[in-house]
Amino acid sequence: EGWTMQDGTPWPGNNPRDHPGMIQVFLGHSGGLDTDGNELPRLVYVSREKRPGFQHHKKAGAMNALIRVSAVLTNGAYLLNVDCDHYFNNSKALKEAMCFMMDPALGKKTCYVQFPQRFDGIDLHDRYANRNIVFFDINLKGFDGIQGPVYVGTGCCFNRQALYGYDPVLTEADLEPNIIVKSCCGPRKKKSNKKYMDKKRAIKRTESTIPIFNMEDIEEGVEGYEDERSLLMSQKSLEKRFGQSSIFIASTFMEQGGIPPSTNPASLLKEAIHVISCGYEDKTEWGKEIGWIYGSVTEDILTGFKMHARGWISIYCMPPRPAFKGSAPINLSDRLNQVLRWALGSVEILLSRHCPIWYGYSGRLKLLERLAYINTIVYPITSIPLIIYCVLPAICLLTNRFIIPEISNYAGIWFILLFASIFATGILELRWSGVGIEDWWRNEQFW
Repeated sequence: EGWTMQDGTPWPGNNPRDHPGMIQVFLGHSGGLDTDGNELPRLVYVSREKRPGFQHHKKAGAMNALIRVSAVLTNGAYLLNVDCDHYFNNSKALKEAMCFMMDPALGKKTCYVQFPQRFDGIDLHDRYANRNIVFFDINLKGFDGIQGPVYVGTGCCFNRQALYGYDPVLTEADLEPNIIVKSCCGPRKKKSNKKYMDKKRAIKRTESTIPIFNMEDIEEGVEGYEDERSLLMSQKSLEKRFGQSSIFIASTFMEQGGIPPSTNPASLLKEAIHVISCGYEDKTEWGKEIGWIYGSVTEDILTGFKMHARGWISIYCMPPRPAFKGSAPINLSDRLNQVLRWALGSVEILLSRHCPIWYGYSGRLKLLERLAYINTIVYPITSIPLIIYCVLPAICLLTNRFIIPEISNYAGIWFILLFASIFATGILELRWSGVGIEDWWRNEQFW
């Protein structure tokens, strides 16, 4: 039963839980040209090895396998992650992302460019708040002014070096001890202060505690590869980190991507099969410090958080024409299951060692970005005070016993001022983001 090969033998992938690693090259190095005479990109089908008794880590494990295969076969400097239920809606989306990735000032600090999610098939009034307009057009847009938006799992273009756990390149401005203070008498230099010394010590602590590399040192090591002292780690340490594949390890040092032109394609395919085997990640740092991070069903939040903790920034790109579109749950049951999975993932992170409340204080995560991540993972817990808020007044009415004293005029004024400030903040958010009142109200109803 199941699919068969051209020679009549069963297809090895008929059993989705027990099959060897499979790679099929549809379009290789000379795959052909399109109707305009442009060279077509490579197209490769990859199915990692799966065996009973091995933990495969679902989507995060699949993405890590794809990172390694793509590094061995093509080693592009950037990766695009799009879920299977999404499609390209803007043919220039990658060019939009490259404008940020290749920016001379911010490019080497940018770990990923995140696009907002847009959906098809949603009813006119969006009764289940599937568009998540408030999250994508207000929250993530606001994060862009701190250290960047969180990674939402799809519609995201990555810098490959950031996924390998490398340290972003620090400019001289990041370590400049003299702070320029503008005044009516013109700019003047301010002597280095305690805040700068604390920052410098924090950077040193980060370099000593987080297992990351400095890209400038690696570039020097590649240029003088015969000089063993220019390498940051021994071959044995690199294998412990990246796995036992010399071809893949060599590819991690190539910041601009690409593979040597003299490489034998047959040997690359053999190596690609090796890096997607079940036991390749054993006793390595895949899923712990590099690649997609394991430990939660919402691996996207963990992955982005680890990169931000190392000092990388992310960019939120909102082109006028949506870059990608996908399908959304069409009924309440599917929508609630989706929200439940998100909530469970947030609670898993909250109870893990990677919780932003206590993780990464020796790193370079900005305070406001940490608060944003904390807000992202604690929202399921807010259901507890919300239930109390809804149930307690009913109990008080039924028992005729009220726990709240009579409100004085002075307290009433404070309540009115607080309500007015919240109301004003909401109006300013809507004006700034361009979100309509109906989308905002649907979000309030559902959440």
